[in-house]
Amino acid sequence: MHIRGDHAELVVGGRLDVRSAADARTALHSAVDGGHGDLVLDLTALDSWDATGLGVIMGAHRRAGRCGRRLVLRGVPPQMQRLLVATRLHRILAVEGGLAAETVPRV
Repeated sequence: MHIRGDHAELVVGGRLDVRSAADARTALHSAVDGGHGDLVLDLTALDSWDATGLGVIMGAHRRAGRCGRRLVLRGVPPQMQRLLVATRLHRILAVEGGLAAETVPRV
């Protein structure tokens, strides 16, 4: 896993999982604490995430809210979009441009 960027936008690549969670948490918390306004998390280069990685993102979302900021996900890969819908987290997390129509179940 690698994260690069600043306090306004971070690009996450590789795998966000139990092995990389501590480093990711540190980088995200630093970015949230050091900036203002929206923090964009670009996931275009992210290969996969597990429950721990998703927990890191949710923790950063909560921390951003406490700091008066908003965490915005950009470039969420389709497989991960389906996970957000299945867990109903798409209703909580801000996803730039929304989710692809095929990932949201029809009622």
